[in-house]
Amino acid sequence: MAARSIWFEQRSRAVALRAACIAAAAATFANGAIAQPYPTKPVRLVVPYAPGGAVDIIARATGQELTKRLGQQIIVDNRTGAGGNIGSDTVAKSPPDGYTLLMASPANTINSSLYTKMPYDPLRDLVPIALIGSVPSVMVANPSLPVKDIKQLIALAKAKPGALTYGSGGSGTTEHLAGEMFKSFAGIDLLHVPYKGGAQVMIDLMGGQVALMFSNQLGVLPHIKGGKLKALGVASAGRSAALPDVPTFAEAGFPDFKVSVWWGVMGPAGMPKEIVIQLNREIVAGLSSPEMKGRLQTMSAQPIGGTPEQFAAFFAAETKRWAPIVKASGAKAD
Repeated sequence: MAARSIWFEQRSRAVALRAACIAAAAATFANGAIAQPYPTKPVRLVVPYAPGGAVDIIARATGQELTKRLGQQIIVDNRTGAGGNIGSDTVAKSPPDGYTLLMASPANTINSSLYTKMPYDPLRDLVPIALIGSVPSVMVANPSLPVKDIKQLIALAKAKPGALTYGSGGSGTTEHLAGEMFKSFAGIDLLHVPYKGGAQVMIDLMGGQVALMFSNQLGVLPHIKGGKLKALGVASAGRSAALPDVPTFAEAGFPDFKVSVWWGVMGPAGMPKEIVIQLNREIVAGLSSPEMKGRLQTMSAQPIGGTPEQFAAFFAAETKRWAPIVKASGAKAD
């Protein structure tokens, strides 16, 4: 009887040991699955605009760098419409696993004030990962306009209230809102002429149908160099390396007048912190590569980089800064 008890006890121990080994193996397998390095499949980078524009160009350059650094293909996916809201909403509603990212731009900080009904909340539903670069806005004029700088322009505008026109690619664009901001800062009255896209504005500006325009430096630099437009001021903290002879608005007495086009990578809220940190590290490292440096240089853009926290602070500040300007302009996109 004692022998039988010993046999049962030994067998029970063996069964328990076997179960423990199976459980340990299962846990090891599960932990291994969880700890698989990111990414294990291609990553989609959504561009909420059509191919060929600045946001698309930066996205493709960034995608090439990340493909090399992450070892997985970065697929650029153009999802256009609603001033960038369709593509951005696609990312905001995607699983927060790091496999769907957004190439963000100023519209992501403006649209929440411009649209009455937003399909997503930019501050709540997106997580900033890394700022890539920016290019300043420049106030340009038709060469025939009888002013040489910002101070002379203000004097002319005050002498002829409402007579000077400035064009934009549409109501609520950075081109439009930069003009509204300048009007408020300078205490002048300019007549806004909205177009359906910046290309037509440029044609009419060079043709003399409109007097002024705010545009990102990238779009107007060739026309300035060619003498078809004249630059009156750069809306950046310091002078642009591409336009060293053009003064800033700060030099004209408006230190807070800063407008730029910027680009940054964001993802759906709730992404694992370690993936956000990894992506930030690789994007920032990629800004130092000869290829990325060359791409930004050809666009007369400055690399930024920084941490996710710095991007988050910048994004929140820009959202707050544009809200009263949009309200004062009366612009609505619905």
